[in-house]
Amino acid sequence: MNRLNLLLPGLAHVRDFGLKQVDDIEVWAWAKANDFAIVTTDADFIALERRFGWPPKLIHIEECDFPLRAIEDLLRRSAVRISEFQKDPDRGLLVLRLFRDQS
Repeated sequence: MNRLNLLLPGLAHVRDFGLKQVDDIEVWAWAKANDFAIVTTDADFIALERRFGWPPKLIHIEECDFPLRAIEDLLRRSAVRISEFQKDPDRGLLVLRLFRDQS
């Protein structure tokens, strides 16, 4: 993920904050309290977004069973969309999808 920091400043992994083994709701609460967006492939976060609203903002990569390299490439290609989404006060969910021919 460090390779993406130039395009997406502040991007970090949950393990960087000792959150790798905690429940999704704890990640959600931590992101909200610390003004972080969540980038995930886990559909459980969609349910949390529907239940609690936002913040935190949620970037969900749909139906993803691709290697990390493909996800990094998708995030690179989506950097402008992600930046605009982060600045938009009226949006809390951005859905990205990586199609098989893009991997």
